[in-house]
Amino acid sequence: MYDFDLTVVGSANADLVIDVERRPAAGETVLGSDLAVHPGGKGANQAVAAARLGARTALLARVGDDAYGRLLLDSQRAAGVDTAQVLVGKAPTGVALITVDPSGDNSIVVSPGANAHLTPEDVRAAAALLGASKVVSTQLEIPLETVVEVVRRLAPGTRFVLNPSPPVPLPDEVLAAADPLIVNEHEAGVILGDGAAGDTPEQWAKALLERGPRSVVVTLGGEGALVATRDAITRIAAVSVDAVDTTGAGDAFTAALGYGLGAGATLEAAATYAARVGALAVTRRGAQDSYPTAEEVDTL
Repeated sequence: MYDFDLTVVGSANADLVIDVERRPAAGETVLGSDLAVHPGGKGANQAVAAARLGARTALLARVGDDAYGRLLLDSQRAAGVDTAQVLVGKAPTGVALITVDPSGDNSIVVSPGANAHLTPEDVRAAAALLGASKVVSTQLEIPLETVVEVVRRLAPGTRFVLNPSPPVPLPDEVLAAADPLIVNEHEAGVILGDGAAGDTPEQWAKALLERGPRSVVVTLGGEGALVATRDAITRIAAVSVDAVDTTGAGDAFTAALGYGLGAGATLEAAATYAARVGALAVTRRGAQDSYPTAEEVDTL
């Protein structure tokens, strides 16, 4: 019996967001809106998104003993996330500096802060949590060695979901555990190496599968997504919405997909549901503030 549908091991950041008429070029200064502060970070975002959908969710992360850390803990608890394994201290809370243009597209720079201090030792100490989870999801805003330790501590039968963002070349044992590996075009290119990804999402997916993942999902923004296993490659249609802010939409997609898999859905069905969740998220500002409930998804 599992205690959690989804456990997220990852980052927790304060998102410092400024709206701009256009994102600046190198050496250029542009004026923006007043600064808005939101709870964020890929790990924390995924945990909140899943909990909003009704998943029994836990987060293993690290925040600072500061106002941003308290903001993040309050947001997790308000969404219903189990925060017993959110560790406090060692460094200030991580911060993401985000600019958003009128089309809703964003540029993000992350200062890792406490996220860089989430260690393999922390993962080993949380072994009971990982063993009590149907699905474990990670990203790369925490140290790669910590992600490796997550893979090594997975219980038999627990499914591992990986969104390698920000992307770096991955060890074979991490790739081999991913089911699925969730990437966008840029992330696929980094993992495969320059010039190795091919020209189409289908080619990227096939090339990635050859690297060892059990399955691959390629997110395509307004064009939907692509699901690939060794048996088939399937396109997932996009949901048409008016985008306001894309911040955190990929995290909403990943969380919904992980929750769907934990609930017993096929990968294609989970990705189809995740596309609807991600579409709703871009219609609202912010990351965690934009995430829908299951009831809202049902109306789309």
